[in-house]
Amino acid sequence: MKGKWRLIKSGRCRASLNMALDEAIAVSVRKDGLPPTLRLYGWDMPSVSLGCFQKTSEIDSGYCAAHDIPIVRRLTGGRAILHGEELTYSFSTRTDAPPFTKGLLESYRLISEALTLAFSKIGVAADAKRQREKGSVLAGSPLCFRSSSYGEILVNRRKVVGSAQKRWEDGLLQQGSIPYDFRKEDLRKIFRLGDDEAGMHMAGLREVAPDFDEETFRGAVISAFEEAFAITLLPSVPTEEELSLSLALEKEKYLHPQWTRGR
Repeated sequence: MKGKWRLIKSGRCRASLNMALDEAIAVSVRKDGLPPTLRLYGWDMPSVSLGCFQKTSEIDSGYCAAHDIPIVRRLTGGRAILHGEELTYSFSTRTDAPPFTKGLLESYRLISEALTLAFSKIGVAADAKRQREKGSVLAGSPLCFRSSSYGEILVNRRKVVGSAQKRWEDGLLQQGSIPYDFRKEDLRKIFRLGDDEAGMHMAGLREVAPDFDEETFRGAVISAFEEAFAITLLPSVPTEEELSLSLALEKEKYLHPQWTRGR
């Protein structure tokens, strides 16, 4: 897979379209032979994404409704994230050619190495976790950033990137959230946290990198992927087919209450 990959910078989009476009890109990479694709994007308003198999009852959906915070369900697993001021990434690739042929943990490792390199480029010493946590540990909280699993990025033992993956026989989609800061009051209410819990296990980039600049960090992520995988990322836009599929998926799936409530 060395060579030229796609880079799509989508800007800030509504929650349902973000999830639909990630899935549409993953479909086209797997089925239409398009190159591995890194998508960088944001959210047009604070939004909650639930892991694919997570129970809606684990969050305070009433609070979200009262405060106009959309709830969407991701295609990937893991636990809920309150999205806001952040860089969100998705990466779609086939798994029938190197370097992504060796399974879940190896693909996590490779992507986390690229992200760790990006942090180093802005002067932040980050580490990728190399220990797998047991299910009972990971199930202890509905909030993604309360604990870390294999391949996730830590700074001073506090989680700074939350990622999850969806795998098919022939490909994968990995989605990840890199917060700049946290809306602590919303976190406490949505995830029913104690007063001192919101910042105990997580950190935003503005906290760990006092001279943080959003554009500089996006550039660091792009150059880190190119360096880590020895490829060139070509600026691109979604194809017409991807856009058409994303709008259909948004309407039929990501805006549908049955999908959001859980299967």
